[in-house]
Amino acid sequence: MAQAALPMPEEDKYRIAIADDSADVLVALRLLLKPAGFVVAEARSPGELLALVRREEFDVALIDLNYTRDTTSGGEGLDLLIELSRLDSLLPVIVMTAWGSIEVAVEAVRRGARDFVQKPWDNSSVVAILHAQAELCRALRANQRLQTRNELLETPLVADVIAQSAAMRPVLELIQRVGPSTANVLITGEHGTGKEVIARALHAISPRAARPMICINAGSIPESLFESELFGHQRGAFTGATADRPGRFELADQGTLLLDEIGNLPLAQQAKLLRALESGEFERLGSPRVRHADVRLISATNADLAAAVAAGAFREDLLFRINTVHLHLPPLRERGEDVLLLAHHFLDRYAGKYGRPSPALESSAVEALRAHRWPGNVRELQHVMERAVLLCRGDAIDAADLGLAAPAGSANKAAGAAAAAGSWNLEQNERELIRRALEACQGNVIDAARMLGLSRSGLYRRLQRFGLS
Repeated sequence: MAQAALPMPEEDKYRIAIADDSADVLVALRLLLKPAGFVVAEARSPGELLALVRREEFDVALIDLNYTRDTTSGGEGLDLLIELSRLDSLLPVIVMTAWGSIEVAVEAVRRGARDFVQKPWDNSSVVAILHAQAELCRALRANQRLQTRNELLETPLVADVIAQSAAMRPVLELIQRVGPSTANVLITGEHGTGKEVIARALHAISPRAARPMICINAGSIPESLFESELFGHQRGAFTGATADRPGRFELADQGTLLLDEIGNLPLAQQAKLLRALESGEFERLGSPRVRHADVRLISATNADLAAAVAAGAFREDLLFRINTVHLHLPPLRERGEDVLLLAHHFLDRYAGKYGRPSPALESSAVEALRAHRWPGNVRELQHVMERAVLLCRGDAIDAADLGLAAPAGSANKAAGAAAAAGSWNLEQNERELIRRALEACQGNVIDAARMLGLSRSGLYRRLQRFGLS
């Protein structure tokens, strides 16, 4: 005996909004579409339908073209089409009317309708059309989210936590304990200590590792654009908003959101973030529709948030919400055993990147690395080793290749090394560095500019000045 088919899970059913001024038509369509796998929402007028679409997201809409009994022009439905497109540009709309004509059908399609149904309809045809359009809508929405995620995920999710020092041992232990949870984590530490690397390590061993980790830096986005970046916007929400765009919070659904430099978050946005974290609810800028997302938040900052709370610049309730677990990263100057470990790691990385054999470190370079105070922390060490890979002339890096400031009491030694290198002349050394960067990048100006920390136009100006163009 054949087993009865299992009912479709509610979340897998297509959501359809239907608008018609006839109660009989609405009942007939509900009886047809519910067994076909649709969750049906009904409206008796254009205003009711627009209110529905503002509140909820649908996979397809089926609308009548006429609502006033003595009107057969289809004008009301055509105007409704335009309003629906403004509210949700990806929502497919199928139009229907008892007064169908090719002229009205063409005009409806011109204004954005995906198809046209004439009353009385053929049941199997209507179901097939609505299924196809709803499935396409879900695919388009998923593609929009994926495309936006791909624009953001420019760095790998697998983290390189290179550490053996006693100062980092508590950090590594806390990562192992907290990572497999979904608890919110606040990471503090000076600039360049590797807060994002630690965030990625937490995400990589969490139950959400298969989902995206989305990053947003509160310090690099103008306050006027931050809400749009965090929660998304609707088309027309502001000048330049030519299409609907999901925000980082929505894109991190079921995954992790890294909010870097959270101490710079504007007070107005702090309240909205708090609400989103507590309830999972938010609205895109320019849209009244309440959306939902399940997000694990990892925050990072070099600021003293407790002092910011005391000064009235940061909400205390938000600090409690993001600070379920606090993880503090020590500066590199307190991680003496890790300096050479990290230096060799970066040497291998950049030697591979630039197609060179990994150079050794001469004793003078080792001494310089150990003596340096590293005010820029791991980020400074990373840039120093990348530059050294490019500048070293042989198969070993000496202190001069590192370009570090000499420690106190060694001015004579530094002067001797500089003299041996050839010249203290700034322009000559700048020209040589640009030449070597171009050589390493095989003449690619964009790559060379990025390597040198210059804009493309800034590098072009230097190329002309030094006669290297």
